[in-house]
Amino acid sequence: MHQEAGLIATVAISFVFAAVLGYCADRLRLPPLVGYLFAGILMGPFTPGFVADTELASQLAEMGVILLMFGVGLHFSASDLLAVRGIAVPGAIGQILFATLLGVGLGELWGWSLGAGIVFGLSLSVASTVVLLKALEERNLVNTAGGRVAVGWLIVEDLAMVLALVLLPALAELLGGHASDAAHGLDLPLWITIALTLLKVAAFAAMAIFLGPRIVPWLLTLIARTGSRELFTLTVLAIALGIAFGSAAIFGVSFALGAFFAGVVMSESHLSHRAAADSLPLQNAFSVLFFVSVGMLFDPSIIVQHPLAVISALALIIVGKAIISFGIVVLLRYPIGMGLTAAGGLAQIGEFSFILAGLGVSLGLLPHEGQDLILAAAILSITLNPLVIFVAEKLNRKIRVKWPRLHESYGRKNQDALARELEKIRALGEERARQHHLRIQQLVETFPLFSEVGEDALEELLLLFNPKLASPGERVIRRGDRGDSMYFISSGAVEVRLASGAVRLEPGAFFGEMALLSGGRRTADVIAVDFCQFEVLERRDFNMFMSRHPNLRAIVSEMAQKRTEMNVMRQQWEKSMDLS
Repeated sequence: MHQEAGLIATVAISFVFAAVLGYCADRLRLPPLVGYLFAGILMGPFTPGFVADTELASQLAEMGVILLMFGVGLHFSASDLLAVRGIAVPGAIGQILFATLLGVGLGELWGWSLGAGIVFGLSLSVASTVVLLKALEERNLVNTAGGRVAVGWLIVEDLAMVLALVLLPALAELLGGHASDAAHGLDLPLWITIALTLLKVAAFAAMAIFLGPRIVPWLLTLIARTGSRELFTLTVLAIALGIAFGSAAIFGVSFALGAFFAGVVMSESHLSHRAAADSLPLQNAFSVLFFVSVGMLFDPSIIVQHPLAVISALALIIVGKAIISFGIVVLLRYPIGMGLTAAGGLAQIGEFSFILAGLGVSLGLLPHEGQDLILAAAILSITLNPLVIFVAEKLNRKIRVKWPRLHESYGRKNQDALARELEKIRALGEERARQHHLRIQQLVETFPLFSEVGEDALEELLLLFNPKLASPGERVIRRGDRGDSMYFISSGAVEVRLASGAVRLEPGAFFGEMALLSGGRRTADVIAVDFCQFEVLERRDFNMFMSRHPNLRAIVSEMAQKRTEMNVMRQQWEKSMDLS
């Protein structure tokens, strides 16, 4: 007997079903996502037994798409997009056009209107980012030239679908449907609607590319300085979800595209690897809910009622799109292997297809039968995609063995040019990472006491440090002042002027810790005797960092105690000398 389920029941049972069936799929040598899809089918309204809240599940799945696209943006910077523009832009646009024409042709055979055929063709033309990324990750192809091209191709497809989602309501009446409520309210000419749409997307992209890198890295650094890992993770999620929601509410672009740009912006920060690591568990959890929610929408009876239609749609996705994408890559004079990688990875449909189908039904363009066909074709294509990729890889190996010269030479010039561009980008990223690692290494070499803490703590310390310079003769600390910071000498030298004499401190030493530990006043003047560079740890940051690293605090306290004892002994010795 069907029973409605709330948020907790939907999430809990989704995870349980997905875990069990995902494991079963893995034992059968199938991708776990096939098990996730079947978990959704079992929980959906078209099968007996438990019925989950499909509306709630679809919203949770949208979270998964947002977080996944955010992760894509974190690892795929704007420079990567520009590097593959020569193949990704014409390839994506060409595939959308040809696949849409094939969809229109199928619609004509089934007696559908032109508008229904366009919506159907557009829905079958765009591949799922979730599926492609999982397939590339399983084969370690994300960072290869073919993987970069495939992801860039999908990003261009997503941008085109954003435009389609905004233009469809404006064109609905012209294509045989009915206008949306918003369109009725505005009643603007078509060219003005198109111009406004393009202006919104351009404004959002401009803000994300030019304004984002100035704000987001600064904000992440500010939060990281607090030392709270929970607050940092919360800020990462707030940026991802906030930009995604804001882009949809203000500019009318999709949640997924907004989250992607949020990731691209955050990738400019040196904290991007930490942001990626913190958001990964949530990405994985919500991407499972995405596949489960797709399975809930599937009505298995469509396969029995309209088998030829399902086979035709599936053939368009797997055979038609594969041939189109391979043909475009080869015509653009890129390698055969790259064309087969694109053909296999893009031979499926996903999240944008469901959104387009739903919009088409709501506008009266696409019949409900068309939406069911799209869902059936999506689930079957996602399930069969590993097999398609396997066939593409096997075909690539056969061509390499049978025609080695052709396989090796065709498209080599363009591939080498693309490889050089990607290598430059990779080298720049590695240089940034090397400089960051070198800075950490220099910190430990200059201040050996920091060898007691791990790399994460050292990165946190670099964020907490405030650099300060001093000229020869400048007073750095005045006796009697309140102790508000601790100084680490990176270069130069200072003199600590005690009543009993001066003590010289050089690079690698530190001072000012005794007042912080005791809570008292400064007991000596500190004067720079050379051009000095300090790393300064403020009182609040000192207390917070030392509280998390008691071993380091014990070392600093012990050194401070020894200094105090030495000062006392020196004063006693000088006093005894004066008396004698």
